[in-house]
Amino acid sequence: MLYQLFETQRALLSPFSEFAAASAKLYSHPLSPFAHTPMAQRLSAGLDLAHRLAKDYEKPEFDIKSVEVDGVDVAVQELVALEKPFCRLLRFKRYTDDLAVLSRMKDQPTVLVVAPLSGHHSTLLRETVKQLLKTHKVYITDWTDARMVPLEVGPFHLDDYIAYVQEFIRHVGGADSHVISVCQPTVPVLAAISLMASRGEPTPRSMTMMGGPIDARKSPTAVNNLAMNRSYSWFETNVIYRVPTNFPGAGRAVYPGFLQHTGFVAMNPDRHLSSHYDYFLDLVRGDDEGAEAHRRFYDEYNAVLDMPAEYYLDTIKTVFQDFALVNGTWEVDGQLVRPQDITTTALLTVEGELDDISGAGQTKAAHDICSGVPRQHQFHYDAIGAGHYGIFSGRRWRDNVYPQVRDFIAKYEAAPLKKTAKAAAPAPRARRKA
Repeated sequence: MLYQLFETQRALLSPFSEFAAASAKLYSHPLSPFAHTPMAQRLSAGLDLAHRLAKDYEKPEFDIKSVEVDGVDVAVQELVALEKPFCRLLRFKRYTDDLAVLSRMKDQPTVLVVAPLSGHHSTLLRETVKQLLKTHKVYITDWTDARMVPLEVGPFHLDDYIAYVQEFIRHVGGADSHVISVCQPTVPVLAAISLMASRGEPTPRSMTMMGGPIDARKSPTAVNNLAMNRSYSWFETNVIYRVPTNFPGAGRAVYPGFLQHTGFVAMNPDRHLSSHYDYFLDLVRGDDEGAEAHRRFYDEYNAVLDMPAEYYLDTIKTVFQDFALVNGTWEVDGQLVRPQDITTTALLTVEGELDDISGAGQTKAAHDICSGVPRQHQFHYDAIGAGHYGIFSGRRWRDNVYPQVRDFIAKYEAAPLKKTAKAAAPAPRARRKA
């Protein structure tokens, strides 16, 4: 019922939002007589803010058209490399007429970026992709809004997520690729690579894990505490709803995006209130650059997606209540997840000093359970002064984190870890389709 009420509210607010947008232009357009009346600038700013607070935010585009490689401007085309019911694997293919640069690009490492399925769209990692494209061939997971997936497609569990990641790793090159997981996917990505290693399957040359809850018991944040202190049945009862009839996924059980967005805002309400007020002042002062920066941020921040209920509840139980990965009790299709079986994939973990989503030590915990990776091939980097978003976006990502990731990948692209003789574990049981 809550989802239906939200959709009703959204439908009712839509015409008022559009009216506010039109009225804002009426009081700001230089050819409008109303623009020259007293208080016109403030009226326009207030109406513009009202429009943005009431409007519906669609999924943004990556909008990466070009990137600089070795001082040369290179065209970028976004392609769909693989399409699954709940995810698309995107490739950002680079083109240039400069033969020297083209030759160097062909020899650059292939990187699979596994974006979070935790509320925001994968475009949140736009800056991550854009920076990586300077020195890598880049693929990224683009998760589908669950409300857009028809019910007859079937459920999507955490096990299915892991299967997707394994298929994507194989597609981009397997043992000739590198994997970067940001936030939520650090756990399923580590599980996916562990299962591949246990079966004797080739694994990526390196894995970079950034700001994720490998062991959520360490320095628990407000997000962790909510997941750990509420019962599984509480989440089933209070945050899971059915998609309304006006979407292709009508009837599907989901954790709605609007509930997630409410939670995001509730974590720092004063900061968001201040940001909106600053936007109003920027409009009044005519600071177009400051106002546009606000729009860019909130166009991304306010665009959220629904998560499949099965996947969300599996994650709550496996990652935040059972701590199955670090306790060694996690089974996927009857096969135990054993990170200690990974031997030929180098490990880099990255944490932000001010991260309020994944606390200090949660990602670094991967080193203790990946005991099969020689210590000299395990690395950790603390991004001083960086919050959760700062480790993959913004100045600290570009200036501090990215060079660490780039050099780490380059090292194991040039000299991958040698394979060791090991008997393959029995193949897993046939899995359901998703």
